[in-house]
Amino acid sequence: MARREGQGVRWRGVVRPLVLATGASLLLAACGGTSTAGGGASPSTGTSTKAFLGCLVTDTGGIDDRSFNASAWQGMQEAAAANPHIKVKYLQSTSSSDYVPNIRAFETQHCGIIVTVGFLMATATQNAAKADPHQKFAIVDYTYTPALPNVLGLFYATNQDAFLGGYLAAAMSPSHVVGTFGGIDIPPVTIYMNGFVAGVSYYNVKNHAHVKALGWNPATNTGTFTGSFTDQNAGRLDATTLMNAGADVIFPVAGSVGLGAAAAVQAAGAPHTMEWVDTDGCISAPQYCGIFITSVTKGIAASVKAAVLSAAGGTFKGGNYTGNLANGGVALSPFHDFAGKIPASVVAALKTIKQGIINGTISVNPASYPPVG
Repeated sequence: MARREGQGVRWRGVVRPLVLATGASLLLAACGGTSTAGGGASPSTGTSTKAFLGCLVTDTGGIDDRSFNASAWQGMQEAAAANPHIKVKYLQSTSSSDYVPNIRAFETQHCGIIVTVGFLMATATQNAAKADPHQKFAIVDYTYTPALPNVLGLFYATNQDAFLGGYLAAAMSPSHVVGTFGGIDIPPVTIYMNGFVAGVSYYNVKNHAHVKALGWNPATNTGTFTGSFTDQNAGRLDATTLMNAGADVIFPVAGSVGLGAAAAVQAAGAPHTMEWVDTDGCISAPQYCGIFITSVTKGIAASVKAAVLSAAGGTFKGGNYTGNLANGGVALSPFHDFAGKIPASVVAALKTIKQGIINGTISVNPASYPPVG
């Protein structure tokens, strides 16, 4: 279990108070520049009758991580299904040393767009884009300041739906202790953790409660990290450590590492439960649906699909896109097996809170609330 001490990394191009919405109606006003909450209508993707190749470079979690890599590949496949002239393929990165060679390999294959997955690919993507300004790129979980003309940065304000997830976790915790841990200590991970802890604190304020959140301290930017998006055994160990400390709702922000956490939570039995991340866990990891209260999701598939279709249709423009609650780019998933177990008062509160975040009357910044450690 890796722990970070000291000051957190600043994520360029992010973080201002953004908004949040449930629903999956996302889309890419950003192809015409920079888009944030309610950023206007979706662009026309055009109609292409020419053969078009869309290419994806995964991060180390792999194409079947049940999380952000899998979501990006789903978006590629959905673009191909929407336009029979589009073909898609991927190269998998097993370590960070694969990023540059994989991008270069696709550049030689005349890909109409190269989609790179993850914050860790920011430098490799930027260097490739500047070296070949005619090559179109999109990158998941990163935005550039200033924006690059041939790169579409795809960012998701997951502190917003994670805030809802934190509130829900606090409401559903019999022990009044919840826990979170991350994979690698990078902003796309800690933004989730910030929102989750803030939501727990907001629950305490509104309900005069004293629920604790373990695994992340926003005030000191320190917390629990496995140091990996692939080591499921580390996820099992971190989840077990949190449960041994009293947490009965676990929120792993760690890609496929979370599958190890889910196995540990399932083995621990009631009252231990979990919230999944990035995708609807009841769809991506249905064997654990019985322990997933909800999933804190982001619309990677929809935004990647839109980027590929715009490139194929001749309407692609570089810039930055932000998915949030207001435009459906982030959302809590359906409650599935927990639909009848969550009190109606909590469901109603979540709807009210969501609207407050969208309106800007509820802050998702953990510094706005008392600490919950």
